[in-house]
Amino acid sequence: MFRRIEPAAADIRFSYEGREIVAQPGDSVATALLLAGETSLRTTPISGSARAPYCMMGVCFECLMEIDGVGNRQACLTPVKAGMQVQRQRGARELL
Repeated sequence: MFRRIEPAAADIRFSYEGREIVAQPGDSVATALLLAGETSLRTTPISGSARAPYCMMGVCFECLMEIDGVGNRQACLTPVKAGMQVQRQRGARELL
């Protein structure tokens, strides 16, 4: 389980799969979710296997999520914002 070294003064709240997550200024979406106890952020397109953030610097693409209705966003590079809506990305994204 991940935990903070020191708490910050302000909280940012956003929605993940309908659940309220509390983050702090400067957190990425992936950081906030790991601190909230979420370890699987998406599934693979072919087998449906659970995937979690790996590199936390935008190289591996293991943290792809749907953020505010846009799929294939890297959660490790996306800063949290109050009121954002975050969903798991399950399998391949549909073509429009």
